[in-house]
Amino acid sequence: MTSKRETTTVRRDAAVEIIDLTRGHDDFAADVRVGLKSRPKTLRPRYFYDELGSTLFEAICLLPEYYVARAEAEILRESGDEIISGLSRSIRLVELGPGTAMKTRFLIEAALRRQSGLAYFPIDIDAATLSATAEALVSEYPRLRIIGIAASFEDGLRDLAGRLAETPQPTLVLFAGSTIGNLNSHEQREILRAIRAVLRSGDVLLLGADAVKSKDILIPAYDDVLGVTAAFNKNLLVRINRELDGTFDVAAFRHEIRYDHERQRIEMHLVSTARQRATVRAAGIEIEFDAGESIHTESSYKFTREAIEALAHDSQFTLARQWTDRRGWFGENLLIAT
Repeated sequence: MTSKRETTTVRRDAAVEIIDLTRGHDDFAADVRVGLKSRPKTLRPRYFYDELGSTLFEAICLLPEYYVARAEAEILRESGDEIISGLSRSIRLVELGPGTAMKTRFLIEAALRRQSGLAYFPIDIDAATLSATAEALVSEYPRLRIIGIAASFEDGLRDLAGRLAETPQPTLVLFAGSTIGNLNSHEQREILRAIRAVLRSGDVLLLGADAVKSKDILIPAYDDVLGVTAAFNKNLLVRINRELDGTFDVAAFRHEIRYDHERQRIEMHLVSTARQRATVRAAGIEIEFDAGESIHTESSYKFTREAIEALAHDSQFTLARQWTDRRGWFGENLLIAT
């Protein structure tokens, strides 16, 4: 059964309500058990984002190699007013995976230039980051009303459905950062269908997606010279040791990036540097690794416009408009619910 904890905080004129639907270690342990018993071994990328992981990811976004955050910020900064002005007046904003919502501010500001207030519904797996982000936003924008949901995207959307159904206000969903690329083809369609299920016909989804490009650009973006991305990747093992009573020798794994040209995706792996064994007591498992064996921790698919159009069509959306950065490396795609 899902446990639920609700707290409400008021800052200035705007209220913040954080609804915690996370189920603690149970889901984490179950997913680790399934993933590490699989062949090949895998871990789900959602578990990157504990407090340290979220901080490391924010650092990654500042790295010169990691173009994604800058390209998306460029689009939203320069086209935010155009995006918002093409929608019905007095929208509400839903966001999947806001992190610290640095880029979201461009859309919030554009919306508040058109309407007197804005209801904002962020969904994020990291409750601590979600709460801190909400508090920072209402301090900056007192006309915001925030209802944050700490949950997986799927659980958060299910909870959100009833809240959005209470009023007929037009909805804009922001799914930014190319998070869609971390999912396989089936999962991409499943999450877009879950988003579509909470929307009315004519509501919109602004979908961030990284474009297909040379591996000479892609690989450095996920394997920076400072090792920040490596630390982000290895933090998965640190988190398993801390939260699930694991015994991983983190130093005995190395960060590795692979490019799958056929699938148009970057892969992140943690590769065992020796034959070894690890126990995860909370998951009830003992796992053996051969030297050179990897744990596949994340994929990052890249998209053509045609792929976005097909994804939209299969999920009851229509691609209405696409904005790209100056180099054409990243796209924001406006999908209209049909």
